[in-house]
Amino acid sequence: MSARVQSESFDLGAELSGFGAGAGAIVTFSGLVRDEGGRLVALEIEHYPGMTEKALAAYGAEAAQRFGLSDWRVIHRHGRLAVGEPIMMVATAARHRQAAFAAAEYLMDWLKSRAPFWKREIGPGGAGAWVEARSEDEDALSRW
Repeated sequence: MSARVQSESFDLGAELSGFGAGAGAIVTFSGLVRDEGGRLVALEIEHYPGMTEKALAAYGAEAAQRFGLSDWRVIHRHGRLAVGEPIMMVATAARHRQAAFAAAEYLMDWLKSRAPFWKREIGPGGAGAWVEARSEDEDALSRW
């Protein structure tokens, strides 16, 4: 069970090697930088070291307790990430698929709405606007 914030990329296969041993179900989600119809070339992601890791660990611990997870992992990157690069991953392991899927969705909703990251869009002309919170993400979080 772990949460990491890092600038370097990660290998999903390596991250899952040995993950969730003995579980009945493992669910993974990986987020990639989207090109947003060609208007985006990169995202710049900032965070507060220490505070961010603590928040991610708390979300993971809450998911483990709430859904009976035997294992969980959250990795989120920071720095400048080009279109197509992985931003983050969530992995959950539980006895049954329903719990593993629900826990992964729960973690994703918390990450999108509450994790202390700040994202700025980088377009063909350079740095653009900071990404603002979306009402859809808040609505998703409200179901929990």
